[in-house]
Amino acid sequence: MTPALLLIAFVTLAAAAVAMALRNLIHSALLLIASWAGLAALYLWSGAQFVAFAQILVYVGAISMVVLFAVLLTKQGGDLGPIEPASLSRAVLALIAAGGVAGVLLGAILGTPLDTTAAAAPATLSVRQLGEQLMGKHAVSLLITGLILTVALLGAVVIAAQDKEDAS
Repeated sequence: MTPALLLIAFVTLAAAAVAMALRNLIHSALLLIASWAGLAALYLWSGAQFVAFAQILVYVGAISMVVLFAVLLTKQGGDLGPIEPASLSRAVLALIAAGGVAGVLLGAILGTPLDTTAAAAPATLSVRQLGEQLMGKHAVSLLITGLILTVALLGAVVIAAQDKEDAS
């Protein structure tokens, strides 16, 4: 492993771990953006430039703005107080859920046949060809995703406006 990969992995995982541990939603959202940027750096390091730039445009750009607007437009409850220790039953249920997800993922990974002939002769696609294939067939799904995100943001604005009217 190269030092660059270790640094990218450390920054990405550290940002994600700290984002999940913080109680401040704004700080967590900003650290989540840093984690998404770390994934884009990982894609760049591995040579997948199109995926890296799509990660930057979609997640670091668009999704992060929707998350930040949703957090800022919803009513905050003020001081959240100290974090209470989790009960034993919650910890056991969390471990069961994590084990179930890990089991499904492991089963899918082990059940997938590896095609060694395709690995011997990799396909050569330029970034332009990859973009044309993705945006040709999947342009409608991209537009629908954008529409759903816009409706979700407008819904957050409407909910925030109703809460302010009720408070007056």
